Amino acid sequence: MLAAVIFDFDGVITDSEILHFRSFNQVLAPYNVTLTIKDYYKNYLGLTDIDLFKLLVDKGILAVDTCEIKNLAEQKSRVFKKLAKTEGRIIEGVRDFLQIVRQNNIPMAICSGALLAEIELILDEAHLRSFFEVIISAEQVKKNKPHPDGFLLTLAKLNEKSRDVIAPGQCIVIEDSHWGLKAARAAGMHTIAVTNSYDAEELALGEKIISNLGQLTINDLQKLCD
Repeated sequence: MLAAVIFDFDGVITDSEILHFRSFNQVLAPYNVTLTIKDYYKNYLGLTDIDLFKLLVDKGILAVDTCEIKNLAEQKSRVFKKLAKTEGRIIEGVRDFLQIVRQNNIPMAICSGALLAEIELILDEAHLRSFFEVIISAEQVKKNKPHPDGFLLTLAKLNEKSRDVIAPGQCIVIEDSHWGLKAARAAGMHTIAVTNSYDAEELALGEKIISNLGQLTINDLQKLCD
């Protein structure tokens, strides 16, 4: 039985991956480091800001002390917030789909590798914050996707608010990356992949693959949980 829908944020709710990409490159520019769009989507998109900078340092691409990583992540967050206020966009089909799920009294949550302030900024600007009972962000878990920790914490928080206990198999996760799909499956949850960031071939872990949330019906969701 379907009992909850959990969304990734960047690339599922909002078309913000390109804003993250631009923000990283703006912060990296003084160090003569530039990420290509192909490299970003292939190797870095599923990472938190901290983990991305750590990986660049570990690869020898970014020559800074590890103690500087937190400062770089804070710079990147400030740049992103400025871009999001003027260029943030909710993906087509999302708003109507959220309405459908709400009308069927299914609780919704977000589990994202983005920072809470960034998520809430875009949701507030779009007047979508009220749809989500729980938001789990990068700073709330020690191990982010592809580890299942974020989804398990999301479920625990949903259960704190639910009269009936929700099991992992009663949850559907909507993701746009293989990192997220792997994490959701490791948490024992059902998966839907949306091809906003990657082609369908790269999202084979999804039990159902779609190009737009507008293609989904409540019946589609319920069938996955039967």
